This record gives sequence, C-alpha cells and structure tokens, in this order.
Amino acid sequence: MNKYEELMSRKNEIMLKSVGMDYSKYEKGSISFDYEKMMRDTGYSLNDVMNIQSETGVGNTPLLELRNLTELARRVSKTGKAARILVKDESANPSGSFKDRRAALSVYDAKKKGYIGTASATSGNYGAAVASQSAMRGLKSIIVQECYDSRKIGQPEIIEKGRKCECFGAEVIQLTVGPELFYTFLKVLEDTGYYNASLYSTCGIAGVETLGYEIATQCREKIGKDPDVVVVTHAGGGNLTGTARGLKKAGAYDTKIVGSSVDLTGLHMASDNDFNRKSFTTGHTGFGIPFMTWPDRSDVPRSAARPLRYMDRYVTVNQGQVFYMTELLAQLEGLERGPAGNTSLAAAFVIAQEMENDQVVVVQETEYTGAGKHIMPQLTFAKENGIKVLVGDPREEIPGKNIIIPEHPSKLIIKDRDLNEYKRSLIKNSLKHVEDKILSDIDIDFLCEETRLTKVEVLKIIEDLGAYVR
Repeated sequence: MNKYEELMSRKNEIMLKSVGMDYSKYEKGSISFDYEKMMRDTGYSLNDVMNIQSETGVGNTPLLELRNLTELARRVSKTGKAARILVKDESANPSGSFKDRRAALSVYDAKKKGYIGTASATSGNYGAAVASQSAMRGLKSIIVQECYDSRKIGQPEIIEKGRKCECFGAEVIQLTVGPELFYTFLKVLEDTGYYNASLYSTCGIAGVETLGYEIATQCREKIGKDPDVVVVTHAGGGNLTGTARGLKKAGAYDTKIVGSSVDLTGLHMASDNDFNRKSFTTGHTGFGIPFMTWPDRSDVPRSAARPLRYMDRYVTVNQGQVFYMTELLAQLEGLERGPAGNTSLAAAFVIAQEMENDQVVVVQETEYTGAGKHIMPQLTFAKENGIKVLVGDPREEIPGKNIIIPEHPSKLIIKDRDLNEYKRSLIKNSLKHVEDKILSDIDIDFLCEETRLTKVEVLKIIEDLGAYVR
C-alpha cells in the first residue's frame, strides 16, 4: 500500500478527530441517518448562534431594495409587471461574504473544543472567512486551495481569494487541479491536529440559518410581509440549506426557495484542460448538480447540506448574464459587488417578471469584489484562454467556447431544470451504497425526506432502478 492509499484508508478516523463528532450514532438503516438529530446536536440554538456571530461583527446585514432594477424589470417585462427586488447585502460582513456566518460558528466551536487552529479546503470566500474569524478568536488557520492548472496558471478570482486569506494571517497551500486536494487536506488535518472547519458540517449550516431568519424578519419590518420568493446562488448546497432552514425557523413557510447556478454544462471540474475555461469558481452546475444528487461527497461523513430537502425550483443562467448583471447593479444601484451573488440576482431579475407588482423577491446575498474578482480581469483571462467574448443572444453561449454579454436587459433568460430528474439521481446514487439493492422501510422514509417525494413516487423509482424493499 502506497502513502496515498494508506492515508486515504484512515480518512474517517482523521475526520472524526478533526470535527470532534461521532457521525456513526446517527446512522439508522442502510442509507438513512437522523438528519434533524444531527443538526440539533450542534448544541447551539438559533439565539446562541446570533450572539456568537455578533461578537465578531457578523450578521445583521442590511436588506436593500433595488428600486432602479425593479423599475427596469417592469419596463422590459412582457406584462409590464415585476415583483419588487431586494438584496441582502452580505458584503457588510467582516471578510465580505455570507461565509462569515458559517465560519463564525465553526471557529467558535473549534476554540470551545480546545483546538489550536482551523483548516479548510476551499478556493472560495469561505477560506477568507475562516482566516478572518480565526484571527479574531486567536487561532491559527491553514487554507488549502485548488488554484492552478498544470501550466501553473491560476484563475484571477482564486488568486485574489488566496491573497485575502494571507492578509488575515492564514497559511495558504495552493495546488494544481486534481485528486491531491483531498489527500493534502487530510494530511494537513493529521499533521496539525487542527479543527476541520468544513463547509458541510452542522456548524457550517447552522451558521447560515441566521441569514434566512434575518431575511424574513427584516422583510416583515420593511415591507410588512414575508418574501414570496428567495433566490439563492447554489453550489455545494449549504447556502440554500441554511437559508431555507432559517426562513422556516422564522415561520416563513410559504416562501418559495429557488436555487440558481451558472450553467457550465460540458466542462469537467476536475479536468486540467477545462479548469481555466470557466469564469466562475463557485455557484455553478459543476458543483450544484453533483452535490445536489449526492450530498455526502463532501469532506465530512454526513453532509449537513441537503438542498433537495428545501429547493422548490432550480434555474440556471449563463456566464455573460452574470457579468451583465454585475454591471447593471453597479451602474443602476451604485453597488459594486462580486460575481457569486449576482448569479442569483440575474435569475431574480427574470423571475420578478413572472410575478405581480405587489410581490417580493429577495436575492439572498452579495459578496465583496476585488482585483481578481472584477469583471475586467475575468473577461481578460477568458480571452487569454481562447474564450470569445461577444455581445448578443445569451442562448448562443457555449461554456468553454464563448461568453455572450446580453445586448439588452430584455434578453436575460433563465433555464428551468427538472428537479425530479435530480431526485431520481439522488435515489440512484443512494442505491450504490446498499448491498443487494434491498432497502428497509426506514430507508424509504429517509428518501422521501431527502427528495420531498411521496412514498408511492419513491417506490416507483426504486422499482424502475431494480431495487427491492425488505
């Protein structure tokens, strides 16, 4: 057995030590586990989380009404109507994104449990959030990034985020794309004994619940009602899961949750050739769909991010539309914000046009922008990698080939994705982990909770897939 295989064979043991949590006690059937008990066992109430976050200046970010964008949506709408568009300005958090909410609770938990440092594997804003919160709590931090292709060429957005992590005092380990990311992260955890500040831990998701709760309460104060729709940029699923849970804890049961991702169909996230042919490092289908259909692919035994439990609708937008919306937000509303939140804003602009004037759609987050995250370096980098940047019809955009900036705001479009297809895929992926494809009643009930399908619907899919119920 080589070093790689030997270390990977001990991954569960390493993970257990790094999060201080025994996941095995939640296991119930062949594939089922007690999700709600796992979430309760964080030991922190919603009020506790709010207090912990307030200690480091996290949360209570403003809910802003985008009056000019709303007016533009009504002008280009086929009906002349559009819902009011509001945005939760999460760039007001210490490191500039909603990820501070996840990091605040995780780092607090690490300190409480006696860890001397934190570690996280992320190429996104979460690394900066962990580094920032660790600095505030007096802990060391290591961030492992997948940053370069085999030519050692790095994406501007990832390099910018690495710079920010180092600014907060973190040690940043930057890697080329490939399987070495998880191996390196495991080795860091074992060698240092640091806390695994995972995006997918119970603390990571519970920290985002305050965001959903604030959206509901602020909307009631500002508008006098719950939002009709909340649009969430969807990648690994924690953003959507935590926000939806928070909305429900606030009693906003009728609010529809829409996930939105950038369409990167045809580009493989682990491909060295494709790595620099995309302009978005998060909030895209390369993460959104795989993590939706098999949440437990994450760096903890059981992911607390279960998006299909909460998602009412899933739409995709093209890269050019997000760049265009970034510019619209800056020039019409005076808000210069980074790309991830503008993924959901691009979708919300179109969704608002399906709604009535007295309805409300909330864009759930913004993020800071910086040198490498800005539109111009992103588009310049795309051109350097052979991507054509054009102005025209977004429907003609081909990921990895071109980026098409809409020629007019009326050209913005969304593509609805079939949630039932992803629910079927989740069930199919679950069956891969069951010996002899035989399920118990407890597993069936679990799949109903995971997919929000009826028992009849789940049993029909299981039958179609050639599995059986004990």
